[in-house]
Parts: sequence; C-alpha cells; structure tokens
Amino acid sequence: MTSSDGGYDTQVKLPSPRGQLSEAVIDALNGERGRPIPFAAADPFGEDLTIALHVLYELHYGGFDGVDPDWEWDPDLLRLRAQVEHAFLGVLRAEVEGGGDLDTALEALLVEHVPGTGVSHHLRDDGTWEEMREYFAHRSVYHHKEADPHAWVIPRLRGKAKAALVAVEFDEFGGGKADRMHSRLYADLLEGAGMSSEYLSYLDDVPAPAIAIVNMMSLFGLHRSLRGALVGHFAAAEITTAPSAHRMAQALARLEADPRCIEFFTEHIEADAVHEQIMRRDVIDSLLEQEPELKPDVVFGIQATELLEERLANHLLSSWRAGETSLHRRLQ
Repeated sequence: MTSSDGGYDTQVKLPSPRGQLSEAVIDALNGERGRPIPFAAADPFGEDLTIALHVLYELHYGGFDGVDPDWEWDPDLLRLRAQVEHAFLGVLRAEVEGGGDLDTALEALLVEHVPGTGVSHHLRDDGTWEEMREYFAHRSVYHHKEADPHAWVIPRLRGKAKAALVAVEFDEFGGGKADRMHSRLYADLLEGAGMSSEYLSYLDDVPAPAIAIVNMMSLFGLHRSLRGALVGHFAAAEITTAPSAHRMAQALARLEADPRCIEFFTEHIEADAVHEQIMRRDVIDSLLEQEPELKPDVVFGIQATELLEERLANHLLSSWRAGETSLHRRLQ
C-alpha cells in the first residue's frame, strides 16, 4: 500500500509458485529455518526459476508478510540461491556475443531504426488502452523499485565514477523529495490508469520476461564481481529511455490518458537525456580508467539488458498480435 510519506509499505504476500523450484523456495519461507531446501533444475528463462529467483532477491528489498527477516542471510537459502544464479547467469552469458568492443555496444544503443517496430512504436501508433495497461503491469515489477538495485553498486565504485552515479541516483530518488521519486511517480501513473499502486501487486500476473529483467539488475547489484555489468546495464537503460519515453507520452496523449500517466514519461524524457551523458562520460569512462579490465563486463551488462528487453518485447508484441493477453490473466 502507499504510505503517508509518498513511499510504500513494501511488505507483500509471497507469490504463487510456478513449478517445483519456486514451490520449494516458497514452502521453505513459510516454514522454519534449518531444514534442507532442494534445488530443482529448471529453464533459466522459464516461469519457475524466474519467480523463485525473484522471491530470493526480494528478501534483500522489503521482504514478505510473515517471513522471518533472518531468511535474508540464511546459509542454506544462500546456497540454493547461488545454484539458481549460476543457471541464470550462465544462460545470459551464453546468449550474448560478449567481447570488449564497448564503443560498438554503446553506439548500437543510439541507433533509432526507421520505421521502428518496438513496443513503444506499437503503443504510439496502434496500441489500445488495454495493451497500455498490460504494459504498465509488466513494468510495475521494476518501477516499484526503480533505482534501488543500482544503489548497491555505489560502495563498489570510487572517485568520479561513484560521484557521477550518485548524481544520477539522486534524480531517480526525486532529488530528496518523496513525492518526486520515480517509484512514487509510477504509483501515480498506476492510479491514473485505474490500477492498483500497491507494491508488486501484479507480480502473480506478470510472466517471466519482465521479471527476468529485474532479476538481472538484482544479480548485478548484489555481486561486487559484477559491478561492471551493473554499470553497463544502468547505462543501457538511461541511453534508451528518453526516445522511448517520448513515444510513450505521445501514445498516452493519443489515448487521452490521465495526466499522471503522461507525467511519468515526460519526466524521463529530459532527465534521462542528461543521465545518458553522465553515465557514458563520467561513470563508464572514469570506471574504466581505474579498472580497464572491467570493459568486457560493461559490454556484457549492455548486451544482457538488450537481450532481456528484446525477449520482453517479443512476448508483448506476439501476444497482442495474436489477440491474446500478455499477462497470466486479463486485467479487470
């Protein structure tokens, strides 16, 4: 639920399991610590592993109603999480090109294909209000957290790279004003769309592709060894947001949406255009001056972000073209 200071009461109920692995995790959290937790092999991009990993990571955010907070650092649960992460990280590395050509990776993010065929293009030109609300539900899994996963990298950076990244984070958190935090603006968007603004209220409805993006951010943020990948991901997100946000604002104007829906995206048009320059020049360049060996990790973070965003886009567009909902159930 929304709290009086503009933030969230982040305690939520455990989601429904989606297979043997997630059932084992959820059953463990509903029980007592100290019992063995079996690992069940699962598709690294599938529903079961994705929701299991998301539940494991959520213990480091707001936790769950009725779940002992000490589960966050339970050795048996961390051992299981390491196995799940190994599977997820392994498929991410296998599915991208890799390498150390950072300039090419960054330049590819700046290319706007004409005519565009992405989700924001579809929603701007032909999208329905039902599709727009489904898109809001998918993105809520991330935007309820917004910049939280990126904050984990701050103590792992030094000097100019740290200061510059903190400057970007400061904007993401509303410049010190709770009602301007981007997570709060997204809650306002959901309310403007006639949807629930409660924290992770659509988690059971959202399939794996959108959740996997948030898992990737948590994975990169929680591991110091992946700090370069987190910076690459953050840069990719900031570079690609402004043009997409512009199209989303146009789509919402066409659909005569509530101004709160439009405001979320207009806020990102200007802000992320500035953030793009900071991330490229001040964060990445400074990081690689200090630790040039991290260049392949930065490239990996960019490529992994593009991979998972493409998987989500393909899911959304294929569902809508088939006249089907992109969620596990249609929104009311």
